[in-house]
Order: sequence, then C-alpha cells, then structure tokens
Amino acid sequence: MSSKSQLLRQFIEISKNVIAQRGQQINYCKAATALRPRKPKSTRKEAQYFSDAKRVRAVGGKGGDGCVSFLQLWCNERAGPDGGDGGNGGHVVFQASNDVRNFNHVGSVLRAEEGERGDSKECHGKNAKHSVIKVPIGTVIRNSQGQIVGDLGHADLMFVAARGGAGGKGNRFFTTDKETSPKVCEYGPTGEDLSYTIELRSMADVGLIGYPNAGKSTLLNALTRAKPKIAPYAFTTLRPHLGTVQYDDLVQLTIADLPGLVPDAHLNKGLGIQFLKHAERCTLLLFVLDASAPEPWTHYEQLMHELRQFGGSLASRPQLVVANKMDADDSADNFKELQRRLQNPVLGISAKMGQNLGQLLSSIRSGFDRHNTQEIDTS
Repeated sequence: MSSKSQLLRQFIEISKNVIAQRGQQINYCKAATALRPRKPKSTRKEAQYFSDAKRVRAVGGKGGDGCVSFLQLWCNERAGPDGGDGGNGGHVVFQASNDVRNFNHVGSVLRAEEGERGDSKECHGKNAKHSVIKVPIGTVIRNSQGQIVGDLGHADLMFVAARGGAGGKGNRFFTTDKETSPKVCEYGPTGEDLSYTIELRSMADVGLIGYPNAGKSTLLNALTRAKPKIAPYAFTTLRPHLGTVQYDDLVQLTIADLPGLVPDAHLNKGLGIQFLKHAERCTLLLFVLDASAPEPWTHYEQLMHELRQFGGSLASRPQLVVANKMDADDSADNFKELQRRLQNPVLGISAKMGQNLGQLLSSIRSGFDRHNTQEIDTS
C-alpha cells in the first residue's frame, strides 16, 4: 500500500507541474530557431534567377469568321441561308495565386486562342478558352504610360489584360424580309494588343544590401538552399536570387540576394534605379559590410545616403547590420571601430566559415516579428 501511495503522490506532483507549465505564456517568437534542411542541395549548375518585374505584351484571340452557306434539301434546293456565326476569341487574364512566387514562368508575349469559324446548317463556331496566367499575390499592373491599372492584392483576383475579338456573323444573321438570301458574312475581328509592366509589390521578407563583393551571395548560400553565383570579383549578381529559411514554429522567411550598390546609384549608375526598386520590395533590410575593407563604416554611410536620395520610406525601413568576413586578418580592429561609430548594433559573422550564422537567423526573426507587431499596433 505504501508503494501505491508513493506512486499516486508522484503522479499528482507531475500533473501539477504540467498544469503550471501550461498556464504560463510562452513567447514562441523568441523560442523559434531556424531548421537546417534535411535534403541536400542540388548539384546542377544552372542558376535560378528571381524575376520581380517584367514587361509583357498581351494579345487577345481573334474572333472566328462567319460562314456563307445555303441549305439544299432533296425536296427544296433553295431552303435558305444557314451560315453560322464564328466563336469568340479568348481573353488574356492575370490571376493572383499562392502557387507562384515570381514571374519566371511568364513569357514576354501572351496570346490567347482564336475562336472557331462558323459552319453550315447554322453551326456556330466554338468559343476559345481564356488564357489565364497565374501571378503572385501583390502583383501591380501598369499600362504603357506607367499608370497602375490593376492591383491583385488577394488570392483568385483577376485582371483582364486583353479582350478577345467577338465572333463574326454568318449570312443567316443578315436574313430579312426583303433580303432572303444574303451572300455576306462578317470576319472575326482581332483581339486587343496591349503592353503592360507587371511588378511585385513585395519581393522578399529580407533583402541583402551591400557593396559589390561584400559576401552577400555567400551569405545567402550559407543560410538557404539557394545557389547564387559566387566569385571573387564584383558584380557577380546581376539579378536577384531568392532563398527561404524555415523556423521550428513553421514560419518561413524569404531572403533576397540583391545586386551590389555603388555610389551615385540614385543617378542610375551601375544597376542604379533597378537595384533600388528591388530593395523597395523588401520588408527588412540587412546591410552586409565587408569588415576586411578599409573603413567599412563609410560603406554604411554611403548606402544610407543612396537610400535617402531614392526617396520614399526606403531609408526608414527596419534594418540589421552585419560585418562579414570576420575570418580575415584586419577584420577584428575594423569591427571594433565599426561598433563604436555606428548607432545600430553590429553583428560580426563569417559567411564563408559559418561563424555566428545561428545568431544572425535569430536576429532576423526577432526583427521581423518586431516589425509585424508595430504594424498591428498602428492598424
């Protein structure tokens, strides 16, 4: 009986501890850690680029032609006109979807199918199917004058980019009391032919910003499964690369490797305005400074100057600062001076050697959660 009572007492104490733990409020955002991918990276050499803006031409389908035909029966050789109408051409439609993340699958020329022509015995042509192109949620559509004509901010929202032509009428349509046997029909008109520029409002959660050859591509390769081009010379990245980091609470953050920034980029030097537009579509900006370079704090000042000159709220975005290449010889002294000169806290990392990458992922997550909390409070 004593052993049973001891077991019962231990069970009651364990139950109390479990209930007490359940009553406490756990901050899962602080407890979240990044998960290492189990599947190894692919060995193929083809680089996969991320397209966040593209100029497209939308061409609607041509309408089907009408038919000129006269019905001939065994009992009546002049039974009358029986030409059918042509089918309508298809539309070109953009649809917001969660299935796609960029515009890599979108061609430069988007054409819809043509409607079928009419036939005898009043057989109308078949209407063509609409050409539906899936685009990411948050796609902004601009016309040839640069005006915003579509904003696909919700899933399954559609925008008709080019309407197809209507089907032409057959000679049966033109029959009247005075004209009982018309020999005319209509040709199917062509569809609309319009040009658009589609852009992503939000490209990634985190954007890597820094001078050329600062180690941004190496950092993205170390943090995610992306495989950007890595080489010991400047401007190896000409278009954005995208990678995803998954945390243990099932939250995924996308990180974009942006092309390098040079002085006077707001005057369209280097990649210029194109680069700054990429940075504008990122929620959190991660400044990657080369700690081995002479006076790396001047790089941060120049980067902030370019963001301010570009205008808008780009310079006031939430940001993190990291000093890369801490494995180099002169990096330690430069890192101490960088911490003294910059007001923001600086984290020293080495993307090549994998130093402090876990702490960097935790800082990225905490900064992203802090930004979301501020947005919820302001709304």
